[in-house]
Amino acid sequence: MNSKFFQKYNVAGPRYTSYPTVPYWDSSPTESQWIQALQSSIATSTEQGLGAALYVHIPFCESLCTYCGCNTRITRNHAVSNPYIETLLKEFKLYREKIGIQKLKLTELHLGGGTPTFLSPKELSALLEGIFSFCDVTSDHEFSIEVDPRVTSSSHLEVLKEFGFKRISLGIQDFDPKVQDIVHRVQSFDQVRNITDISRNLGFTSINYDLIYGLPLQTLASIQDTFEKVIRLRPDRIAFYAYAHVPWIKAGQRRFTESDLPSGDEKRALYELGRSLLEESDYAEIGMDHFALPTDSLYTAVQKNELHRNFMGYTARNVNPILALGVSAIGDALSAFAQNEKLLENYSERVERAEIPIYRGHRLNSEDLILRRHILNLMTKLKTTWSSPEDSVSFLDAVPEKLAELAQDGLVEVSHQSCLVTPEGRAFLRNICMAFDARLARKAPDTKLFSQTV
Repeated sequence: MNSKFFQKYNVAGPRYTSYPTVPYWDSSPTESQWIQALQSSIATSTEQGLGAALYVHIPFCESLCTYCGCNTRITRNHAVSNPYIETLLKEFKLYREKIGIQKLKLTELHLGGGTPTFLSPKELSALLEGIFSFCDVTSDHEFSIEVDPRVTSSSHLEVLKEFGFKRISLGIQDFDPKVQDIVHRVQSFDQVRNITDISRNLGFTSINYDLIYGLPLQTLASIQDTFEKVIRLRPDRIAFYAYAHVPWIKAGQRRFTESDLPSGDEKRALYELGRSLLEESDYAEIGMDHFALPTDSLYTAVQKNELHRNFMGYTARNVNPILALGVSAIGDALSAFAQNEKLLENYSERVERAEIPIYRGHRLNSEDLILRRHILNLMTKLKTTWSSPEDSVSFLDAVPEKLAELAQDGLVEVSHQSCLVTPEGRAFLRNICMAFDARLARKAPDTKLFSQTV
């Protein structure tokens, strides 16, 4: 890969887990509009013989990982858990009452954070019992959870197995002690191996590792060592993300400076080394920043042309709506997004008042819906076309010109009604999607909003 391309295209840009991206949401739904959007999406899903997805956000962590961009509450006081669980279940009850259903037909459940295993095994069981008591689970269900190997026990995993969880994601980031120390995430290889082994012995069928490149003090040698250890444990899928340095949003990242970070070329070299080591070990690159073994459902989804992307990253299918519970959680009803209150106290107070705790959201207009589909196509299929009227809006007329330089550099193949990402262009997928982003084109941010694309 020509290094001058990385210098040329390394600009600030969205990750496109949604379109429009969150900073460009400008038409937040009222509570009634959000409920109507969910009702419509549930009706469509039911007609298709599918259920809904449920995302539950657990914000608590015992310590701050300074690379983290998630909404967290740092505390060692575990007395906060039970009141939060009660609030989550009250919110779920509010949704069922307002949507007008006794039970939610459930196909997917994901617990994220924060650290879901901050909850004790007993508390985790109480939360899941409170959810599943009011769900009809479909036969093709898939339940997953993010865990911190440092605070996750075999008892946690046994509870999850009891409730039908088969997918687990472990936050690894890097095994180098110097890197772990500066990002305040110190965990041993043995801790990771232990949780991996217990999960497999209990019957978990898909184990994911989250890794990050571009962290402070990372080197090619540290990436080499980290990936040799990862490959030895052979997780089913791997998310290998670029570190997003946004200290103007996340103050914890001020623990180190930009001089501690790999430069643009150095950062990309870390990714290319990790990618090559994975491909040598039979992992296939999936979309952007993800890898999977041929036995994993993500790989199968690519073969079947069913890969999907949402706020949780890549998934093996499109399940909609996503009903989101918990502080800062984001729901998706296809025609609308809604994010809960970001401050825990505000979230709890509004649920206690029997309000759906919407902090902000967006109702997609007809142009949004079409452009969302094209950006999703690029992110999952690496190509898109707009030859039919239902796939086209006037903004797309300018896309070939916007992509001309990328095409000249061999990163895309473009016609007046189609775009194909070349193998070399996969590294610049975010840049390519930016050409389809009408809201970004019409109003460039006047402050720092996004991380660098490369």
